[in-house]
Amino acid sequence: MMASGDLLGDPSPGRAPLPRYEQLKEEQEQMLMQARVPVATTTVVHMGPQVYVSPARDHIVWSIFSTIYLNFCCLGAMALAFSVKARDRKLVGDHNGASSYGSTANSI
Repeated sequence: MMASGDLLGDPSPGRAPLPRYEQLKEEQEQMLMQARVPVATTTVVHMGPQVYVSPARDHIVWSIFSTIYLNFCCLGAMALAFSVKARDRKLVGDHNGASSYGSTANSI
């Protein structure tokens, strides 16, 4: 059975003993003090609350229903065109344009 000293760095033939953790820590602190290495600092960025913007409604289902069943003077087809424009604006990220086209499609 091996003694606890054998595991902690007793030299085997031709090898020096391993230094203890406390010695390594002290040496590192001394090296840092001598080199005067600046200590890393942290930066905290405070972000404001995220504003939730509800997605604009494009009323595409309403427009398709109007095109198929209530197509008076092709108003359903026009509503469908405005709904598609509203969906395109929504995908691009223009929420104001999307809500404008969506409300037009809904009113037609």
